[in-house]
Amino acid sequence: MINIQECEEVFKQKFAHSDYRLFFAPGRINLIGEHTDYNGGHVFPCAITFGTYALARKNNDNMVRVYSMNFADKGLIQFPLTELDYRQEDDWANYPKGMLRYLIEAGYSITTGLDILFYGNIPNGAGLSSSASIELVTGVVVETLFGLSMDRIDLVKIGKKVENNFIGVNSGIMDQFAIGMGKKDHGILLDCQTLAYSYAPIILKEHHIIIMNTNKRRELVDSKYNERRSQCEEALATLQSKLSIQSLGELTNETFDQHKHMIESAVLQKRAKHAVYENSRTVAALAALQQGKLVEFGKLMNESHASLRDDYEVTGIELDTLVESAWQQPGVMGARMTGAGFGGCAIAIVEKEQTDRFIAAVGKNYHNKIGYEAIFYIANIGDGATEITREVIK
Repeated sequence: MINIQECEEVFKQKFAHSDYRLFFAPGRINLIGEHTDYNGGHVFPCAITFGTYALARKNNDNMVRVYSMNFADKGLIQFPLTELDYRQEDDWANYPKGMLRYLIEAGYSITTGLDILFYGNIPNGAGLSSSASIELVTGVVVETLFGLSMDRIDLVKIGKKVENNFIGVNSGIMDQFAIGMGKKDHGILLDCQTLAYSYAPIILKEHHIIIMNTNKRRELVDSKYNERRSQCEEALATLQSKLSIQSLGELTNETFDQHKHMIESAVLQKRAKHAVYENSRTVAALAALQQGKLVEFGKLMNESHASLRDDYEVTGIELDTLVESAWQQPGVMGARMTGAGFGGCAIAIVEKEQTDRFIAAVGKNYHNKIGYEAIFYIANIGDGATEITREVIK
């Protein structure tokens, strides 16, 4: 829970004002459907109650001043509204800077500077999408303080544009969509090709969703994420020589199996297989959840992880250790990595009465094999980015 009094004190110290409005954007987990978003398939994420808070006010000049309590060593970072170019030395502040730049380029009127203090309780580098959370909370700050009339999906798209074009991560739209459009106690089935979406209630009366953080940082820009995307694009281009498709997400498992021989590279064939099969699993998982078939849902989660490990090769020893240990515990419906991989987090659906035992056993196994601790959180599914009243968190 945020300590609002501490944030207020820092805000007053950094900006010499105590008047502000308070905003929040969640992080996200993806229950199933990994590395399908940029392949035109389906994903099934939800917003969580960990996220990024922003205390913000308009100021009377042209300067944007931002400060993060999570990166206090970076100090106060400031830049004029007329200079919104990416600068490596501005570090994390490039995320809000990119949002401001693209909002202005899209024609929205931002007439004065801003003072914004950020505080996030998403573990840095955990793969729960802290970057998209910063983007969307900045977007909601600007939308609200300047009285902009914005369609939320347009704001989501601008967040994705920041990630792709400003930061340089070739990611899909899932993170920003889940964070911008999240709904308490619901997952979102999203078709990443068309942006058609529907909400599905997630009511786990006898189970918890447990987030398992490997404590291995993952940096998307420096990872093999972009390589996986280009491999899928190469496989798609090969298939398009015979099939009239715009994305791998349009293929059924059967159609892919009939034509996979066209992809001569065994590695590219595995990458494409994951994208196609994972999309099918995601649609099947939603149906299983809607019918209350939690065992079937868990089985699909397990299959998803195995595919990410063997065909897409984005897990690594840390995530595999957590997930494979989780599979062995009583009361576990299913477990899988979540996010881009290469470190970060995994999730498990666990019977509530087994939660303490589960955390102790998986934590011990992880420490014994990896040599350092994992961290466990119980995930609550919350709403998307919004302004919040101070009373809510006091």
